[in-house]
Amino acid sequence: MDAAIEVADLRKTYRGRRSGEIRAVDGVSFRVERGEFFGILGPNGAGKTTTLEIVEGLRKPDSGTVRLLGESPWPHSAELTGRVGVQLQASAFFEFLTAREQIETFAELYGASKARAAEMLDLVGLAEHAGVRCEKLSGGQQQRLSIACALVGDPELVFLDEPTAALDPQARRNLWDLMRAINAEGRTVVLTTHYMEEAESLCDRVAIMDAGKIKAVDSPAGFVRGLDAPTRVTVAAGQLDAERVRELAVAETVTEQDAAIVFETRDPRKLLTALASDGALEGLSVRTANLEDVFLHVTGREWRA
Repeated sequence: MDAAIEVADLRKTYRGRRSGEIRAVDGVSFRVERGEFFGILGPNGAGKTTTLEIVEGLRKPDSGTVRLLGESPWPHSAELTGRVGVQLQASAFFEFLTAREQIETFAELYGASKARAAEMLDLVGLAEHAGVRCEKLSGGQQQRLSIACALVGDPELVFLDEPTAALDPQARRNLWDLMRAINAEGRTVVLTTHYMEEAESLCDRVAIMDAGKIKAVDSPAGFVRGLDAPTRVTVAAGQLDAERVRELAVAETVTEQDAAIVFETRDPRKLLTALASDGALEGLSVRTANLEDVFLHVTGREWRA
């Protein structure tokens, strides 16, 4: 089956009077399969939004090629209009319209019915707020309305650009559930985010992007497995005498931090069994490697939000 997206050697450079030449997108290539939930993970300024705008056909690249559902998105392709839904990083709604009027306007643009518009409001949990003017909606509600507008044309492929940025944790988790539901319907979803846990929780595969380049692509679990990092096991200090700590430290790395003992081990089951046998489980925490560790390893520097 053809891929939903094929991107090859994409490049975009900006030139400013003071900043000089900025390579926002520098040789980016990736492929997204149909039905996949694909994430582009990177800090602010990594080039995620510029890349997405080029792939969506909103911005012309300096060079490189993009195939979207088998078509080129630039110049504008009428073939793609009804097949692609886009939620932009910054949503701009028509002034003075209610949520219902807003989505019905989008429905008319896509040739969809008012019934379809009402269905999308219900899907994103805004049916009870249909009569509220857009500017009166909360940040999370506005993001959900933006996603509903992107879905009203019944697209095969949905782009979500930083949909949970600046939202509170509860609103963010509600949007996660919505994004999972969109993908579960068989739609291909492409998400840009700078939240590690978001990419880890939602995406089938993730492209780590920094300084305009795709550094690596893999599943979240595949990234962590490939890192082969030790597990950190922490217990409160005072539960083990010095001799027992030395015994347990034979095959482990041990440090003391803030009234706690921290073990780094590649055999956590054996260590946890020993700690349980000693009754030394107070303050226990176990941390395996995550995407933050992967990012540090791949890019060679600390994560920047």
